[in-house]
Amino acid sequence: MMEHEGKFCRIGSKLRFCHAAVLRQQAATKENGEDIMNIGYLESIFSFLGGLGMFLYGMSIMGDGMQKSAGSKLNKFLRMVTDNRLLAVGLGALITAILHSSGATTVMVVGFVNAGILNLTQAVGVIMGANIGTTITAWMVSLNSLGDAMKILQPSFFAPLVVAIGAAFLMFSKKKKESLAGEICIGVGLLFVGLTFMSGSVAPYTDAPIFAKAFAVLGRNPILGILVGALVTAIIQSSTASVGILQTLAMSGVVSTNAAIYITLGQNIGSCLTALLSSAGTSRNAKRASVIHLTFNSFGAVVFGIGMYIISMMRPDIAQSSINSFQISVFHTFFNVTNTLLLFPFAKQLVAFSGLIVRETGQEEEQKETKEDELPVLDERIFKSPTFALEVGVMEVVHMGKMALANLKLATNVLLENKYECLDEVFKNETEIDILNKKLTEYLIKVNNLSLNEKQKVQVSNLFYSISDLERVGDHAENLAEAAQYLKEHGLTFSETGLEDLKEISSAAIGAVDHAVAARQDGGMEDIRQVSKLEDRVDTLEEEMRDKHIERLSKNECNPSAGVVFLDILSNLERISDHAYNVAGYVKDEL
Repeated sequence: MMEHEGKFCRIGSKLRFCHAAVLRQQAATKENGEDIMNIGYLESIFSFLGGLGMFLYGMSIMGDGMQKSAGSKLNKFLRMVTDNRLLAVGLGALITAILHSSGATTVMVVGFVNAGILNLTQAVGVIMGANIGTTITAWMVSLNSLGDAMKILQPSFFAPLVVAIGAAFLMFSKKKKESLAGEICIGVGLLFVGLTFMSGSVAPYTDAPIFAKAFAVLGRNPILGILVGALVTAIIQSSTASVGILQTLAMSGVVSTNAAIYITLGQNIGSCLTALLSSAGTSRNAKRASVIHLTFNSFGAVVFGIGMYIISMMRPDIAQSSINSFQISVFHTFFNVTNTLLLFPFAKQLVAFSGLIVRETGQEEEQKETKEDELPVLDERIFKSPTFALEVGVMEVVHMGKMALANLKLATNVLLENKYECLDEVFKNETEIDILNKKLTEYLIKVNNLSLNEKQKVQVSNLFYSISDLERVGDHAENLAEAAQYLKEHGLTFSETGLEDLKEISSAAIGAVDHAVAARQDGGMEDIRQVSKLEDRVDTLEEEMRDKHIERLSKNECNPSAGVVFLDILSNLERISDHAYNVAGYVKDEL
């Protein structure tokens, strides 16, 4: 056997590579006594904490890099979530696999429900899928349990090389895609280097009585084991990370089967805490989404916990046997998949149960909430995922565009159809558009400060410009309503020819805004082309109608006061089409 700074130690029935720091500590203990031994123990603790830090940081930057690279693909997946619960489960699994945290996914789900993007039935499917997706990292970690004969396939073997490749991409490549690949490589590498540090620092102490006693206690007491798992997960805010830590201990052969199962069940419950905390101050449905997550995981933990307790009574030899990281991955996956299959048909019952826990309030509060929900809720909990935070921003810009379009249609009806009873509604809608413009501006400023790729940064800038243009569309719609009000107050009317001209140009301007909003929503090139055609038509009509109107004025065929209002209306409609053209241009810039 080749000599290394460390050496191979016998742990249980296996040979494992002992951490150099620990070996130095052991040697120092023999030579220098108790004081040096204590220093050695401290060094081992530092090594374990350093490894834990690299593991958590690696997982974080790997998820961040994958989010950036996925970008708009994740946005499309979000839009695919309809009433198809099976599709929602798949989406939840995919998102969690990318984020490497079921807690992060459920926090986003709470935010989406609070924003009205998802209903509770859709949320159930995503939550179920999140629990399945969280098993991916566990399987990655379990690869380290491969035997020595397969050492070349172990992530810990090639992890330093992966870090080196990632660093080379970041340092020497100017292409954004390669830089993102570098981030992902460094994240993956640090994750497994951290695991190696942790397992190496723990391995020499596996024969210590404290390990055997601790896991024996946890194995005998299911409630205590579940509580420990839940507490650790709640502290580090990630069930994926806490399962990884448990697997690291299992690699040293000190974890009993029953203790590992109870702790794993508790970890699934602990992952619910983040979502529960995030639901504070949200709508009732958002609170119910977090309750559904807790109910779902708690049900599975109770069922499997009882099952394991029965097995431990019948077969204590199985319960007290050691378990490795691969077996933990198998159980973790089996638990989440089985729990999903068991509760999948009962999504409506889960929603109903959450309604019993988070009850309806009084009628007055209900009316207040309904009124407040007329405007979209821009939920900062979604910032946990920059990609989805940006997508929510896009959705709300589209919502603002639809509000401006609806108010434009209402204003033209007041003007052309003499529906003066709608005047107050136009002014009220304009106030709401202004409020939304302010909220969106504040929201997009925060999104702009998140970790985004270059394409996403361009999109954020374009969203800023878009809400400015849409707010101006709202202003011009208000101007049209004010023109109608002026005509009414002064008893002025347009000629039949003038009225027909206004109907024609207003129809083209409205069409331009309609296609611009559709382009912002779907990114369709056909809508962009339609906006361009309609904007050209509005410009042409505006020039022709202005010339014809001046000619009518010169022949005294129109009232001069009404003529001034007519020209002002033409100007407002032409400006509206310009703003629609701008919005479509921003979308085209992103394609």
